[in-house]
Amino acid sequence: MASTDPATASQPPPLTADGVADELAGTTLSKKQAKKLAKKEAKEDRKQQSSASTAAGRDNLAEADPFATNYGDVLVEEIQSKAISGREWTEISALETQHSGQSVLIRGVAQTIRPVSKKMAFLVLRQYMSTVQCVLSVDKESVSPQMVKFATALSKESIVDIQGIVSVPKDPIKGTTQQVEVQIKKLYCVNRSVPNLPINIEDAARSEKEIEKAEQTGEQFVRVGQDTRLNYRVLDIRTPANQAIFRIQCHVEDVFRRFLRSEGFVGIHTPKLIAGSSEGGAAVFKLDYKGQPACLAQSPQLYKQMAICGGFGRVFEVGSVFRAEDSYTHRHLCEFVGLDVEMEIKEHYFEVCDIVDHLFVAMFDDLNENCKTELDGINKQYPFEPLKYLRKTLRLNFQEGIQMLKEAGVEVDPLGDLNTEAERKLGRLVREKYDTDFYILCRYPLAVRPFYTMPCYDDPAYSNSFDVFIRGEEIISGAQRVHLPELLTTRAEACGIEVKTISSYIDSFRYGAPPHGGFGVGLERVVMLFCALNNIRKTSLFPRDPQRLVP
Repeated sequence: MASTDPATASQPPPLTADGVADELAGTTLSKKQAKKLAKKEAKEDRKQQSSASTAAGRDNLAEADPFATNYGDVLVEEIQSKAISGREWTEISALETQHSGQSVLIRGVAQTIRPVSKKMAFLVLRQYMSTVQCVLSVDKESVSPQMVKFATALSKESIVDIQGIVSVPKDPIKGTTQQVEVQIKKLYCVNRSVPNLPINIEDAARSEKEIEKAEQTGEQFVRVGQDTRLNYRVLDIRTPANQAIFRIQCHVEDVFRRFLRSEGFVGIHTPKLIAGSSEGGAAVFKLDYKGQPACLAQSPQLYKQMAICGGFGRVFEVGSVFRAEDSYTHRHLCEFVGLDVEMEIKEHYFEVCDIVDHLFVAMFDDLNENCKTELDGINKQYPFEPLKYLRKTLRLNFQEGIQMLKEAGVEVDPLGDLNTEAERKLGRLVREKYDTDFYILCRYPLAVRPFYTMPCYDDPAYSNSFDVFIRGEEIISGAQRVHLPELLTTRAEACGIEVKTISSYIDSFRYGAPPHGGFGVGLERVVMLFCALNNIRKTSLFPRDPQRLVP
């Protein structure tokens, strides 16, 4: 008689789907339902067996590769703020020759991955505007062929952590900002990018000059168009030039604030939801405000003047400005960042011009001195000549500008505004005559200025106003404001503005208002023209124009 193992004697033999169905047929389940349940259980068994097989495979791999813990994908739980390790991280921009022989831990984007053989590969890691070459080479201490294979299988733009030893190569490294290498000892992928990117960062970073030069030799490079760039802006802004543009933009804003604070100005924040238009006209974004008609502010104009009437003396604001004009040009946006200033004046609106003069000369000096790396980064992709400006900014009156254009054969309306071509031509004439790209044009015709602009004392056809130009394009509009409520009402009516929609603004001048003036400038336009870029969309992080609302 065959013996029976007591450990298995009580266990029934495994059932097939039909067997389970037969067994359950006597229960409340129908045979069809029982069969379906059995299939589901069989599928779960196969899944568990597969998981066990995968786990076994990993164990076998670990046994085969003694350095398996030196590389791999970081588990999600490890980047869910699980713990603070106390490890020291090094910025890629800080890696210099004096770090030779030191162990460093860096995180960056896998910009390029170049396999040399099964035992060696190069990775260029990028962090912000800085790049470093990392070398992965099989050794007996920490790097295996499997680790090289893992690295070369990573997709571009994946986020990677690398621990390694800094070394200094004999020959200069081309294509990276840092002139050292990192000999990789550990490599972990924090987050993988998709294998096929909609745009290649190398293509997006290439200059037009490089593309044209390649075409002459028969080589074809991809030219990334503006719409494609803006559609995939999150990738486009990773290029060195774009990283530089928005760092310079941040610097411009910082200098603007610091300079004005040093001159006694107070920063304010004004409403962007208003009952009437700020500037007059129909170019506003209208909306319903709890049953009341409203619109987005075209500027903080009315409120910064009210702040002066409120006794602040000198104010400035950095904030969003909304314009609904259908302007399909290289220099107009429907939303931009406004840099606005308002101040009391004692005798003459040239006091405001003095602030403009000193502010922008200080700003240009600061950018040239402290943003050399960023300016070089822009120059590599978008070559430009440095801005020419005088220590004391040139001032011309509007009639002088008209005369210069007339002598150059350009006819313009002496009481009209300058169009884009006339502005550019005048900019070239000023450059030739005065050797400057930056100047102030004063005393504009009253008819082309907003309703709150003060008329000239000696000729009501002209106004106490000014525009400021960089490279032949207007960046600033400013003026002395009307602070007399009766004159303000008359001017508003003449400009077609419904007075009742700005009654609180006009009333603020009835309680004692000092003479005052100010100006406004678009942050994006300052950066665009300082760097001689050809389109304002390059200086808007996520631009809004008449045709673009996403991303």
